[in-house]
Amino acid sequence: MGLARAWSVALFGVDGVAVEVEADIGAGLPAVQLIGLPDAALQQAKERVRAAVRNSGEQWPAHRITLGLSPAALPKGGSGYDLAIACAILAAAQAIPPDVLDTFALIGELALDGRVRPVRGVLPGLLAARRAGLREAIVPAETLPEAALVDGMRVFGARRLDEVIGCLRGEQGLETPPEPAPGRPKSSVDLADVLGQPEARWALEVAAAGGHHLLFVGPPGTGKTMLAQRLCGLLPALTPEEALEVTAIHSVAGALATDSPLIDSPPFVAPHHSLSVAAMIGGGSGLARPGAVSRAHRGVLFLDEACEFGPRRLETLRTALEEGEVRLARRDGVVRYPARFQLVLATNPCPCAPPRDTECLCPPNTRRRYLARLSGPLLDRVDIRVRMRPLTGMSAHDGTTPEPTSVVRERVQAARRRAAARWATYGLGSNAEVPGTVLRRDFPLARDAIELLDHGLDIGAVTGRGADRCLRVAWTLADLAGLDVPGVDEVAAALEFRDRRSA
Repeated sequence: MGLARAWSVALFGVDGVAVEVEADIGAGLPAVQLIGLPDAALQQAKERVRAAVRNSGEQWPAHRITLGLSPAALPKGGSGYDLAIACAILAAAQAIPPDVLDTFALIGELALDGRVRPVRGVLPGLLAARRAGLREAIVPAETLPEAALVDGMRVFGARRLDEVIGCLRGEQGLETPPEPAPGRPKSSVDLADVLGQPEARWALEVAAAGGHHLLFVGPPGTGKTMLAQRLCGLLPALTPEEALEVTAIHSVAGALATDSPLIDSPPFVAPHHSLSVAAMIGGGSGLARPGAVSRAHRGVLFLDEACEFGPRRLETLRTALEEGEVRLARRDGVVRYPARFQLVLATNPCPCAPPRDTECLCPPNTRRRYLARLSGPLLDRVDIRVRMRPLTGMSAHDGTTPEPTSVVRERVQAARRRAAARWATYGLGSNAEVPGTVLRRDFPLARDAIELLDHGLDIGAVTGRGADRCLRVAWTLADLAGLDVPGVDEVAAALEFRDRRSA
């Protein structure tokens, strides 16, 4: 007979809530009742925990056991509560000291033989536990490198339940985090590998400097994919806060490397065009898991053969592009995942995709219908559009050495520093994030530059949203040129990048 409690964590997207696991052993026929809105996987924890406790050499209480998970109104799911449930029951049975559990967060699934299995979301779970005032944690040993990323918490790793019991009794220690592994190897791809395509290379530099979305249209073999793969190499490294945010998303998705979990460089996500809508924006039963747009947070989402994705998948991007996050409504609640990424689209100009336009067999209507798969509202959110031409012997072997990534990155970083200093008072980091109202009200351009933009609006070359995006690109071009304010040339170049009819 007794009452004890332990602590675990419930995850809703990348947001966590500390959960108090209470165990009451009272009079009555032997039975286990679990309350607190558990899902089916959590209901099965009763049998997993019973077998794990017995197979760890401990006595299972022959009484009625009531388990309460608080906050009671919060839906809870998954198998990550197993370790906390087992420890709460053993503490209520006086098998371990109850007060020792007050400062520990316990996360892990139990196998029937007592092994502690890894679960998803250890990093965001421990961040939530730290916010709740917990300063120690026991997690599966395989996730120790991930758990060690949380500052201000002492973390220990366990491989079996009996190890945890021995630690809580003060009889033995647990594994501690290993020495931090070297960071993930940097990408070996370099802009110097891309031959020709000076306009596309310049567009890539502008996109990297301002955080702008990009569209490449051209026949196969012109370097669309190669250029997209090299965009991340031009972007600045993630700040410590951004790295934790990105790593937390990948932890929930179950996509972290076990030896070097920290993601400190912009991720590059390139899904296949056959993926489902749920795989694109997130989904699944219960509380949804992150999709490709969230795994690309703070990095690049590359959609190769964009016209093959289909309208349902492509149109789901629009909200994420505007709001920088995805909100998925489910029966158990609304899950939020960050999704602030750079979108890079690449497509052939027609279905037959010949090496040269003169060899195309498609009627004009077919070409128009093919490119029309990229809807107007989606394209209106793409700042820079580039028409790529087939390589010729002269352009590919003109005797000049293409600039490497390191040289271009220096210019990009200098432009980003100028932009960051300008927008610091607004809490913004790049030109692509600046609202159009701020640009028009607080940073007006010269009359001749505005007249050029108005002309594009008059002839229907750009929409109101497109005009704001042209202003953002113009500011990026000014930052790359070292100018304080964009002029006519920068606005004209921004219009040219967006729609050639407006220049």
